[in-house]
Amino acid sequence: MGRLYDRCSGRVYALMVRIVGRQDADDAMQLAFMQIFRKLDCFSGGSSLETWIYRVATNEALQFLRRRKRDNVNTLSLEPESKLSQSGLRLEDAEMLEAGLAKLEPELRAVLTLKEVQELSYAEIAEIMNIPEGTVGSRLNRARRELKDELERLGWS
Repeated sequence: MGRLYDRCSGRVYALMVRIVGRQDADDAMQLAFMQIFRKLDCFSGGSSLETWIYRVATNEALQFLRRRKRDNVNTLSLEPESKLSQSGLRLEDAEMLEAGLAKLEPELRAVLTLKEVQELSYAEIAEIMNIPEGTVGSRLNRARRELKDELERLGWS
């Protein structure tokens, strides 16, 4: 369990930050790994272990949001400086991106995160989300369009 956690926790945490927000990512990740360890004996080998872990983690993140009955995610306040974040974005741009992502429906945010952050294929995302590959494409297009619209509304340049 320790090796599995060490191997996957960084990517699962990044997934949680994008789906539930930075403030709740630790809690959601803890719940996800509890589920992963609880259900590990259910892993049948029909997919890669990493894909299965993403499925459990994504489902737990969506359940976390449903339990909290939130329509959007509160993000941490960042100081308005033009310093670069770890990803190379200016901090205000990173904050704006988080705010834009928070406005997306959780399922759209999950699909976008799995594709753009985790760099998974449509087939892997379809398996994780338990939806057809065509639905992955349509949700991804919708998520990108809605994120673009929200970022423009927020003044993204």
